[in-house]
Amino acid sequence: MQPIRVLLIDDHTLFRNGIKALLRRHKEFEVVGEAGDGLEGVKRAKSLKPDVVLLDIHMPGVSGKEAVQLIREEAPGCQVVMLTVSEDVDDLIEAVQAGARGYLLKNIDTDFLLESLRRAARGESVMAAQMTGKLLAGVRTMDREGPEEAAEKLTPREKEIVALLAKGASNKEIANTLNLAESTVKIHVQNIFKKLNLSSRVQVAVYAVEHGLAPREEGA
Repeated sequence: MQPIRVLLIDDHTLFRNGIKALLRRHKEFEVVGEAGDGLEGVKRAKSLKPDVVLLDIHMPGVSGKEAVQLIREEAPGCQVVMLTVSEDVDDLIEAVQAGARGYLLKNIDTDFLLESLRRAARGESVMAAQMTGKLLAGVRTMDREGPEEAAEKLTPREKEIVALLAKGASNKEIANTLNLAESTVKIHVQNIFKKLNLSSRVQVAVYAVEHGLAPREEGA
Protein backbone atom coordinates (compact mmCIF):
# COMPACT_ATOMS: atom_id res chain seq x y z
CA MET A 1 0.00 0.00 0.00
CA GLN A 2 1.42 3.36 -1.05
CA PRO A 3 1.99 5.90 1.75
CA ILE A 4 -0.08 9.07 1.92
CA ARG A 5 2.16 11.82 0.54
CA VAL A 6 1.98 15.03 2.60
CA LEU A 7 3.22 18.56 1.90
CA LEU A 8 3.62 20.93 4.88
CA ILE A 9 3.17 24.70 4.40
CA ASP A 10 3.69 26.78 7.53
CA ASP A 11 5.89 29.78 8.29
CA HIS A 12 6.97 28.35 11.66
CA THR A 13 9.96 26.03 11.19
CA LEU A 14 9.64 24.44 14.62
CA PHE A 15 6.02 23.54 14.00
CA ARG A 16 6.85 21.97 10.62
CA ASN A 17 9.64 19.98 12.26
CA GLY A 18 7.24 18.71 14.89
CA ILE A 19 4.69 17.54 12.32
CA LYS A 20 7.44 15.90 10.24
CA ALA A 21 8.76 14.02 13.26
CA LEU A 22 5.24 12.87 14.12
CA LEU A 23 4.39 11.63 10.63
CA ARG A 24 7.72 9.87 10.17
CA ARG A 25 6.83 7.60 13.10
CA HIS A 26 3.98 6.23 10.97
CA LYS A 27 4.91 4.34 7.80
CA GLU A 28 1.58 5.07 6.15
CA PHE A 29 2.63 8.72 5.75
CA GLU A 30 5.45 10.30 3.79
CA VAL A 31 6.39 13.99 4.07
CA VAL A 32 7.41 14.79 0.50
CA GLY A 33 8.18 18.47 1.01
CA GLU A 34 7.67 21.64 3.00
CA ALA A 35 7.48 25.38 2.49
CA GLY A 36 7.61 28.42 4.74
CA ASP A 37 5.22 30.65 2.76
CA GLY A 38 2.17 30.37 0.55
CA LEU A 39 3.80 31.16 -2.79
CA GLU A 40 6.57 28.59 -2.34
CA GLY A 41 3.95 26.13 -1.13
CA VAL A 42 1.94 26.53 -4.34
CA LYS A 43 5.07 25.87 -6.42
CA ARG A 44 5.89 22.74 -4.41
CA ALA A 45 2.32 21.46 -4.61
CA LYS A 46 2.44 21.83 -8.39
CA SER A 47 5.77 20.01 -8.73
CA LEU A 48 5.39 17.35 -6.02
CA LYS A 49 1.64 16.62 -6.43
CA PRO A 50 1.13 15.37 -2.85
CA ASP A 51 -2.02 13.59 -1.74
CA VAL A 52 -2.65 16.04 1.12
CA VAL A 53 -1.42 19.57 1.78
CA LEU A 54 -1.40 20.76 5.40
CA LEU A 55 -1.62 24.54 5.16
CA ASP A 56 -1.56 27.35 7.71
CA ILE A 57 -3.87 30.35 7.14
CA HIS A 58 -1.97 33.40 8.33
CA MET A 59 1.44 33.65 6.69
CA PRO A 60 3.45 36.56 5.28
CA GLY A 61 3.11 37.30 1.57
CA VAL A 62 0.58 34.96 -0.04
CA SER A 63 -1.75 33.87 2.76
CA GLY A 64 -3.07 30.37 3.25
CA LYS A 65 -6.52 31.38 2.02
CA GLU A 66 -5.03 32.69 -1.23
CA ALA A 67 -2.77 29.66 -1.53
CA VAL A 68 -5.74 27.26 -1.32
CA GLN A 69 -7.23 28.67 -4.51
CA LEU A 70 -3.92 28.57 -6.35
CA ILE A 71 -3.19 25.01 -5.26
CA ARG A 72 -6.64 23.88 -6.35
CA GLU A 73 -5.92 25.39 -9.78
CA GLU A 74 -2.31 24.28 -10.17
CA ALA A 75 -2.60 20.85 -8.52
CA PRO A 76 -6.30 19.90 -8.54
CA GLY A 77 -5.60 16.37 -7.32
CA CYS A 78 -4.28 17.62 -3.96
CA GLN A 79 -6.57 17.68 -0.94
CA VAL A 80 -5.91 20.84 1.09
CA VAL A 81 -6.46 20.81 4.84
CA MET A 82 -6.04 23.99 6.85
CA LEU A 83 -4.09 23.53 10.10
CA THR A 84 -4.23 26.74 12.07
CA VAL A 85 -4.72 28.43 15.44
CA SER A 86 -7.50 30.62 14.05
CA GLU A 87 -11.01 29.92 15.31
CA ASP A 88 -12.38 32.90 13.39
CA VAL A 89 -15.54 31.92 11.51
CA ASP A 90 -14.70 34.18 8.55
CA ASP A 91 -11.36 32.40 8.12
CA LEU A 92 -13.18 29.09 8.24
CA ILE A 93 -15.84 30.02 5.69
CA GLU A 94 -13.38 31.64 3.30
CA ALA A 95 -11.07 28.61 3.46
CA VAL A 96 -13.93 26.22 2.72
CA GLN A 97 -15.23 28.43 -0.09
CA ALA A 98 -11.71 28.56 -1.56
CA GLY A 99 -11.69 24.78 -1.81
CA ALA A 100 -10.13 23.51 1.42
CA ARG A 101 -11.08 19.90 2.16
CA GLY A 102 -10.80 20.44 5.91
CA TYR A 103 -10.17 22.85 8.74
CA LEU A 104 -8.22 21.70 11.80
CA LEU A 105 -6.87 23.53 14.83
CA LYS A 106 -3.28 23.15 15.95
CA ASN A 107 -4.31 22.03 19.43
CA ILE A 108 -5.87 18.78 18.16
CA ASP A 109 -4.52 15.48 19.44
CA THR A 110 -2.28 13.20 17.40
CA ASP A 111 -4.84 10.50 16.67
CA PHE A 112 -7.36 13.00 15.34
CA LEU A 113 -4.75 14.57 13.05
CA LEU A 114 -3.67 11.20 11.64
CA GLU A 115 -7.24 10.08 11.05
CA SER A 116 -8.04 13.44 9.43
CA LEU A 117 -5.14 12.98 7.00
CA ARG A 118 -6.40 9.51 6.11
CA ARG A 119 -9.91 10.79 5.50
CA ALA A 120 -8.74 13.80 3.49
CA ALA A 121 -6.61 11.54 1.28
CA ARG A 122 -9.81 9.59 0.53
CA GLY A 123 -11.52 12.83 -0.50
CA GLU A 124 -13.59 13.19 2.67
CA SER A 125 -14.13 16.49 4.48
CA VAL A 126 -12.60 16.92 7.93
CA MET A 127 -13.41 19.54 10.53
CA ALA A 128 -12.34 20.34 14.07
CA ALA A 129 -15.33 19.57 16.29
CA GLN A 130 -15.45 23.07 17.80
CA MET A 131 -15.60 24.64 14.33
CA THR A 132 -18.61 22.71 12.99
CA GLY A 133 -21.16 24.80 14.86
CA LYS A 134 -19.38 28.01 13.87
CA LEU A 135 -19.55 27.01 10.22
CA LEU A 136 -23.30 26.40 10.37
CA ALA A 137 -23.89 29.68 12.22
CA GLY A 138 -21.73 31.56 9.74
CA VAL A 139 -23.58 30.16 6.75
CA ARG A 140 -26.93 31.14 8.28
CA THR A 141 -25.62 34.68 8.84
CA MET A 142 -24.46 34.90 5.23
CA ASP A 143 -27.89 33.78 4.03
CA ARG A 144 -29.49 36.67 5.96
CA GLU A 145 -27.14 39.32 4.60
CA GLY A 146 -28.44 41.79 2.06
CA PRO A 147 -26.43 43.52 -0.70
CA GLU A 148 -25.29 46.34 1.56
CA GLU A 149 -23.94 43.97 4.22
CA ALA A 150 -22.14 41.95 1.55
CA ALA A 151 -20.50 45.08 0.11
CA GLU A 152 -19.18 45.99 3.55
CA LYS A 153 -17.13 42.77 3.52
CA LEU A 154 -15.12 43.93 0.52
CA THR A 155 -11.60 45.09 1.31
CA PRO A 156 -10.36 48.45 -0.06
CA ARG A 157 -8.36 46.56 -2.70
CA GLU A 158 -11.41 44.51 -3.71
CA LYS A 159 -13.46 47.71 -4.07
CA GLU A 160 -10.78 49.10 -6.39
CA ILE A 161 -11.02 45.94 -8.48
CA VAL A 162 -14.83 46.07 -8.51
CA ALA A 163 -14.65 49.62 -9.90
CA LEU A 164 -12.28 48.47 -12.65
CA LEU A 165 -14.47 45.44 -13.43
CA ALA A 166 -17.36 47.86 -13.86
CA LYS A 167 -15.31 49.58 -16.58
CA GLY A 168 -14.86 46.27 -18.37
CA ALA A 169 -11.19 45.86 -17.49
CA SER A 170 -9.59 42.44 -17.97
CA ASN A 171 -7.52 40.75 -15.24
CA LYS A 172 -4.36 41.78 -17.10
CA GLU A 173 -5.48 45.40 -17.33
CA ILE A 174 -6.40 45.43 -13.64
CA ALA A 175 -3.01 43.93 -12.77
CA ASN A 176 -1.21 46.65 -14.74
CA THR A 177 -3.34 49.43 -13.26
CA LEU A 178 -2.88 48.32 -9.64
CA ASN A 179 0.67 46.95 -10.05
CA LEU A 180 -0.36 43.43 -9.04
CA ALA A 181 0.39 39.97 -10.40
CA GLU A 182 -2.35 38.70 -12.70
CA SER A 183 -2.70 35.58 -10.53
CA THR A 184 -3.34 37.82 -7.50
CA VAL A 185 -6.04 39.69 -9.39
CA LYS A 186 -7.67 36.37 -10.28
CA ILE A 187 -7.83 35.45 -6.59
CA HIS A 188 -9.35 38.83 -5.71
CA VAL A 189 -11.99 38.45 -8.43
CA GLN A 190 -12.98 35.02 -7.15
CA ASN A 191 -13.22 36.41 -3.60
CA ILE A 192 -15.44 39.22 -4.87
CA PHE A 193 -17.78 36.73 -6.57
CA LYS A 194 -18.09 34.77 -3.33
CA LYS A 195 -18.57 37.75 -1.04
CA LEU A 196 -21.23 39.30 -3.28
CA ASN A 197 -22.81 35.93 -4.18
CA LEU A 198 -22.43 36.71 -7.88
CA SER A 199 -21.16 34.53 -10.71
CA SER A 200 -20.07 36.82 -13.55
CA ARG A 201 -18.15 40.02 -14.24
CA VAL A 202 -21.28 41.55 -15.79
CA GLN A 203 -23.22 40.97 -12.55
CA VAL A 204 -20.38 42.60 -10.60
CA ALA A 205 -20.43 45.61 -12.94
CA VAL A 206 -24.17 46.10 -12.47
CA TYR A 207 -23.83 45.61 -8.71
CA ALA A 208 -21.00 48.18 -8.59
CA VAL A 209 -23.09 50.87 -10.26
CA GLU A 210 -26.21 50.14 -8.21
CA HIS A 211 -24.31 50.29 -4.91
CA GLY A 212 -22.08 53.27 -5.56
CA LEU A 213 -18.86 51.31 -6.09
CA ALA A 214 -18.48 52.68 -9.62
CA PRO A 215 -19.70 55.91 -11.25
CA ARG A 216 -22.81 55.82 -13.37
CA GLU A 217 -22.45 56.69 -17.03
CA GLU A 218 -23.70 60.10 -18.10
CA GLY A 219 -27.40 59.99 -18.82
CA ALA A 220 -27.86 56.73 -16.92
